[in-house]
Amino acid sequence: MQRRRPAVPPLGSRILGPGREGTRRRRIRVQLLLTSLLVLANLIGSAIVMVLVAFVVPGPSVFTFALWPITFLAVPLYVVLALLLGIVLGTRKTLRALHWAQTDRAPSPAELRVALAVPWRLTLLQGLLWFGAFALFTLLYGIAEPQLIPKIAFTILLGGAVVCANSYLFSEFALRPIAAQALQADTPRAARAGVTTRMVLTWAVGSGVPVAGLMIIAIWALAKGTVTTVQLAVPMLAIGGVALATGLLLTLLVASSTVAPVRTVRVAQQRVAAGDLSADVTVFDGTELGQLQAGFNLMADGLRERERLRDLFGRHVGRDVARAALDHSGLGGEVREVAVIFVDLIGSTTIAATLPPTEVVDMLNRLFAVVVDEVDRYGGFVNKFEGDAALAIFGAPLEIDDHCGSALAAARAIADRLTVELTECRAAIGVAAGSALAGNVGAHARFEYTVIGDPVNEAARLCEFAKTLPGRTVASGRAVAGAAPAEAERWRCGDEVTLRGRLEPTRLAVPQHVA
Repeated sequence: MQRRRPAVPPLGSRILGPGREGTRRRRIRVQLLLTSLLVLANLIGSAIVMVLVAFVVPGPSVFTFALWPITFLAVPLYVVLALLLGIVLGTRKTLRALHWAQTDRAPSPAELRVALAVPWRLTLLQGLLWFGAFALFTLLYGIAEPQLIPKIAFTILLGGAVVCANSYLFSEFALRPIAAQALQADTPRAARAGVTTRMVLTWAVGSGVPVAGLMIIAIWALAKGTVTTVQLAVPMLAIGGVALATGLLLTLLVASSTVAPVRTVRVAQQRVAAGDLSADVTVFDGTELGQLQAGFNLMADGLRERERLRDLFGRHVGRDVARAALDHSGLGGEVREVAVIFVDLIGSTTIAATLPPTEVVDMLNRLFAVVVDEVDRYGGFVNKFEGDAALAIFGAPLEIDDHCGSALAAARAIADRLTVELTECRAAIGVAAGSALAGNVGAHARFEYTVIGDPVNEAARLCEFAKTLPGRTVASGRAVAGAAPAEAERWRCGDEVTLRGRLEPTRLAVPQHVA
């Protein structure tokens, strides 16, 4: 059967990989993706500048013969050099800052801060390169044609703003695998660029800068006084179109970077709600959303720890007792009609003196495993292990229809299995029934669920007496009388015996198959 792919990749996108992969493969993936996205961001910015300068923003043309050296030599040369410099310098600095990731080790606190700041550093580098273009070409075009200064300055600043915004969002996306590796060592505590910063960045590039450009055009039109409707409408429509396109692109990028962490948490939450406590989230966001992811993991760890304690508690006191304790954790009890089984290893003192401790423990574990299996099968619970003996209760804390019959059937099943599975030793079994106090005893700081009363004492004495009988299994006549006919017929009542420490005689009953 083919394994179904997860609905949401660990890093929010399948092109970022599975979240856990080899160091070399992750480095190649990140480097190729980062380089491609940074080139794409610069090409988008360059295309915006070319269209605005050539066809939209009013002013002298840059395609005249006098401006030919600047337009067709200096501009392409600077673009190519800036791309190469940005890619080489940016990649080199990034790899140097992320050297710890290439050695597959946990980063130090300082390295963690640097890793989360890499998108900002790359954005700053792109901003410096575009500011260099702004200064250089405003100067060159301004010397050749002073009226071109507003046109060149505005378009390069607008293109640079778009590039910087895209560069930050693109690099943050491409570096998610590194961020996830870094955040394995620590939870993001103070986001350098939170969700609010992303939204403000989107507003600035998608609305703020274009609106400022439109205002500049309006001021220019008012100052010139002779601008036609066409001259005013064309740049306004073009800049509005650029604003719509870039605003949509940045909004989609911000929405993706915001939704991806939330979606991973939502999917993991659904798994937890379905009972899968192994669900975990890869923390890859350095903002408040990363804190949300890390917070979910802390919650899941707490649930797993709680479930482990619950399971351990249930193993110690029994599942039913554990549930009852969680619902009613106070001291006290109630009188219940119960049946009690007492199982004791015969000759335990001699066994402990002649066998190594490890073999004694193994023998006891196999004995108790049989007792637990059969008691659970017939609806009782093992109340406690006392050295080489076990005490099982039927009828408390949960009521069962035929507690006497269930206890007698469990006693027979235990005796039959021990004869086959524990041939190197023998165990005696006593069964009694009657009224007893069942509940929590002890102190508020520490208590246990137990059963106190005559049936417990009688079962212990019957177990002691059973050591002298051929079948080593005996029950009280009262237990047999309280059982359903189907089980009572499997027992044969005999003489009455006054057991040690008791005042009233007890009628004995043994299984029918015992001679």
